[in-house]
Amino acid sequence: MFFIGFLGFAYMTSFNTAMGVMRTVPYTNASSYSLSVVPLFVLMGMFAYDSGMSSGLFDASDKWLSKTRGGLSMATIAACGGFGAICGASAATAVTFATIAMPEMRKYKYHDGLSSASVAAGGTLSYLIPPSTGFILYGIIAEESIGRLFAAGVIPGILLMLAYCVAVMIICRIRPEYAPPVQGYPLSVKIRALKGLIPVLLLFIAVIGGMFSGVFSANEAAAAGAFLAMVFTALRRRLTWRSLWNCLIETTKSTAMVFTMLLGAYVFGYFLTITRLPVQLADFVSGLNVSPFVVMTLIILLYAFLGCIMDGLSIILLTVPIFLPIILNLGYSKIHFGVIIAMVMVLGAITPPIGINIFVVVGAVKDLTLPVIYKGIVPFCLTLLIMTLVIAAFPILSTWLPTLLYG
Repeated sequence: MFFIGFLGFAYMTSFNTAMGVMRTVPYTNASSYSLSVVPLFVLMGMFAYDSGMSSGLFDASDKWLSKTRGGLSMATIAACGGFGAICGASAATAVTFATIAMPEMRKYKYHDGLSSASVAAGGTLSYLIPPSTGFILYGIIAEESIGRLFAAGVIPGILLMLAYCVAVMIICRIRPEYAPPVQGYPLSVKIRALKGLIPVLLLFIAVIGGMFSGVFSANEAAAAGAFLAMVFTALRRRLTWRSLWNCLIETTKSTAMVFTMLLGAYVFGYFLTITRLPVQLADFVSGLNVSPFVVMTLIILLYAFLGCIMDGLSIILLTVPIFLPIILNLGYSKIHFGVIIAMVMVLGAITPPIGINIFVVVGAVKDLTLPVIYKGIVPFCLTLLIMTLVIAAFPILSTWLPTLLYG
C-alpha cells in the first residue's frame, strides 16, 4: 500500500509532491491521539489472556451446556464470545480456546472437524463483540464514533454466536456420532461455576459500560481496561516481571503491525482520492437500475471472495475508501456498513485457504490437519454468510442500540 500509493500519487502529480505526502502523512497520522486506543485495548487483551479469565469462562459454559448434544462445542463458542468482550483479538481468542477446549472435547470423543471448527469460528466473535480492533480501524478511516461502532456490534455479535450454536445443533442432528452425549452437572455445581464469569463481567461493565454511559471516552476506556486487567492479573498472582515484559512486547509487535498497515492505507488513500475512483464508482453504481440491497449483496459476495485470499485488516484498509462513498449514496449509514465490514472480516478469518484462525488452531493442536478443519468449517462459513445477509437486510439490528445509547 505504501509502494503503490507513492508511485500512483507521483504519476498523477509529481515525484516531489509524492515525497511531500510520504514526509507528512505517516507521521501526522501515527502521532494522532485517537490511535492510542489501539495499543491500549491490545494490552488489555494480553493481560486478560495471562490472568486466566478464559478458563473460568469455559468452565461456566461447559457446566451449563455440556448435557446437550454438541454442548461442549456450544460452550466453546459461548466462552469465545465472552472472552471476545475483553480481548478484541480473534487469533488470541482462537489459540486460547484451542488449548483449553480441544483436549476436553477430545476426551469426550468429539469429532476433530466439529471441535476445531467451533474454536476457529468462535474466535471470530472478537471481531464483532466490543472492543474490536476492526471497529477501531474502520472508525478511524471512516471518521465515525468508535463508541457507536462498539454498540452496533453487540446485537449482531450475540446473534452470530447463537447462529453458530444452532449450526452445531444441526450438525449433531445430521451426524450424531460427531458429538456423543456428555453427562450433565447438578444445579449446585452449575451455580458455583458462574463465579468464573465475574471477572469478565466486571471488566466488561467497567470498560464498555463506562464508555457507553459517557464516563469514559474510547481512549480512556481502553486505558482503564488495560489497568484493571493488569490489577486482576496481579490479584490472581499471575503478574510477574517476565509476564509483564511479555505482555508489553506482544502489544508492541501487534501495534506495530496494525500501524504499519494503517499508515500504508493512508498513503494509498491519497492516491485513490486524487484519481477520483471512489466517486466515479459511486456515481456508476447509483445509476444502476437495481435495489440498494442487491448492490450490498454483490459487495458482500466480493468481500467473501477477497477473504479467501487476503487478511481481514488488509481488506478493510484497502476497500473502505473505495466502497464507503457507494454505500452512503445508496442510503446506508456508516454505522451499518461498519458492522457489515466486521462480518466479512469474520468470514475472512475462517474461509479457506487463507483463514488465519484455521492456521492458528492447527498450530495450537497436536495431530490436527488442515483437511479436517477445512471440512468442519464449511457449515460455519455458510451460517456466517447467511447472517451477514440478514444483518444487511435489516439495518435496525446494527443501528438500534447505538441510536438508543447516543441518540
